[in-house]
Amino acid sequence: MTTYRDAGVDIDAGDEFVHRIKPLVRSTFRPEVLTDLGGFGGLFRLQSKQYEDPVLVSGTDGVGTKLKIAFLMDKHDTVGIDLVAMSVNDIAVSGAEPLFFLDYFATGKLAVSKAQQVVGGIAEGCRQAGCALIGGETAEMPSFYADGEYDLAGFAVGVVDKPKIIDGKSIEPGDVLIGLASSGLHSNGYSLVRRILFEKAKLSVASKVPDLDRPIGEILLTPTRIYAKQILALVSEFPIKGIVHITGGGITENLPRVFPPGVRARIHRKVWTVPPVFGLLSRLGQVDREEMYRVFNMGIGLILVVPAPSSAGVLKKAASLGDQAWIIGEMVPASDGTPDVEYAD
Repeated sequence: MTTYRDAGVDIDAGDEFVHRIKPLVRSTFRPEVLTDLGGFGGLFRLQSKQYEDPVLVSGTDGVGTKLKIAFLMDKHDTVGIDLVAMSVNDIAVSGAEPLFFLDYFATGKLAVSKAQQVVGGIAEGCRQAGCALIGGETAEMPSFYADGEYDLAGFAVGVVDKPKIIDGKSIEPGDVLIGLASSGLHSNGYSLVRRILFEKAKLSVASKVPDLDRPIGEILLTPTRIYAKQILALVSEFPIKGIVHITGGGITENLPRVFPPGVRARIHRKVWTVPPVFGLLSRLGQVDREEMYRVFNMGIGLILVVPAPSSAGVLKKAASLGDQAWIIGEMVPASDGTPDVEYAD
């Protein structure tokens, strides 16, 4: 008799996995969650009476090739934080409160303990963001993935009152740009990172270099910073005109995504200290400065566009929330032939 296990799919392992992660998932629940883990769909009751005109905001993303570092390190308890961060930060920049998150975990052969660590990270990311992990999918696909490897994707749903949507339309010359520190590379540019460090420089995840205070693998696996709660606190107190999550494309490509016609940004790069890992990558990979700012966040994970009179208050509030923040530039009038983002050094 042939069984599903003979084909490489272990139903019993899947059942054991679900049993193990139930406490992790439940730890993220909000009062609006109406279902437990194991149903066909997650139910979430939107408290619409709290809003004048509620608008749902959604976002989806993955972790990308940062997962390759987790495989090399055999460390799987942080990439779930990255997964949540990439989606919730994207929806939070519109002023939305993240409500719930769902994940997709796919692997060739389910390793229950490893997968449990991953979901533990997802649950931690949801707690940091204040959203509920209300469901997901675990796919075991024999021969589809390399032994010991997996892929992650997820999506988040949030809500914002329509009159309070932050869309950048009111940005004008004279507004100030405030940058909030990243925790490192976050989850972007890792194909270039691996090419530079492991292929060209012949380093390993265990390598120690003078520039860094920890082995390279630990630096590269630092989780993406989740800004959702900070954003909600700031927009409740200050007139934030635009917010930018610095992901793939770096500062150069992401900042103009919130600009209305007629404006551009001037960035002062000497205002903040760029973390050493970026200098290491630039030097070892011979990557020029402009390319670095088009690929990586360079130490700035979030940029707020605020009226100049509000800048001091925003800086003070950000510091009270545990964030390093700097005035990194200002908005200026657009002119023909000039880039959307100008770097003044």
